[in-house]
Amino acid sequence: MRELFTPHARLSWILAGLAGLVGAAAFTNTAGYFVTFMTGNTERAAVGFFSGQNALAGAAVLLVLVFVAGVVIASLCRRHLWRDHPHGATVLTTAALSIASLVDVLMTGWSAPQVQFVPILFISFAMGALNTSFVKNGEVSIPLSYVTGTLVKMGQGIERHISGGSAKEWLEYFLLYAAFTLGAVTGGVMSLVITGPQVLIAATTVCAVTTLYTYRRTEENSTVLG
Repeated sequence: MRELFTPHARLSWILAGLAGLVGAAAFTNTAGYFVTFMTGNTERAAVGFFSGQNALAGAAVLLVLVFVAGVVIASLCRRHLWRDHPHGATVLTTAALSIASLVDVLMTGWSAPQVQFVPILFISFAMGALNTSFVKNGEVSIPLSYVTGTLVKMGQGIERHISGGSAKEWLEYFLLYAAFTLGAVTGGVMSLVITGPQVLIAATTVCAVTTLYTYRRTEENSTVLG
C-alpha cells in the first residue's frame, strides 16, 4: 500500500487537481467550453454541424486541434529539451495560462464576467501539454484529465479486488479521480467569488506554484518520473 503514496503518486494527484481546477474555471466562466473534455468537444462538433450550431461546432473543433497541438509540442520539448523532467510540462502549461490571462485582460478588462474564446484556446493548449507530465516508454502513463479512462480502470480494479486481489487494484485510480474532482470543486467555488479573468489569473498562479513544487520534488528525490 505504501506504493500508493510515493512522490510520483502524490505529484500525479496534485497535477490532476490542477487539471480539474482549470477545467472547471474555464467551463464556468465561458459559454460552456470544455478544455479537458475532448470527448464532449468531439460530440459537440459532430452534433453541432447537424443542428445548425455551426459556430459552436467550429469552436469545439478548434479546441480539439489546439489540445492535440499542446500534446505534440510538449512531447517534442520533452524529447529534445527537458528529458525525463515532468516539471517541463507544467512550465509550458504555466506559460500558456499566463498568455491566456494576459490576452483576456487586454481583450475585456480585469472585471469582465466571462473569459473570451481566444484565451480559451491557450487554456486548451495548456491542458494538452499538462497531460504529458507522466510518460513511460514514450507513452503517457497517467492521463491527468482523462476521467473516463480513470473510472474504467478503477472499475476493473474493483472487479480484481472482489476476485481476490488487493485494494491497491483500484485505490490508486480512485485517489486520482478524487484529486481531479477536488480540483474541479475548487475551481467552481473560485468562480462564485471572483470574475472570469480573475479566476484565470488565480488558476495561472496555482499552476506556477505547482510547477515550482514539481521541480523541487523532482530534484529532491532525484528520481526519473516518466
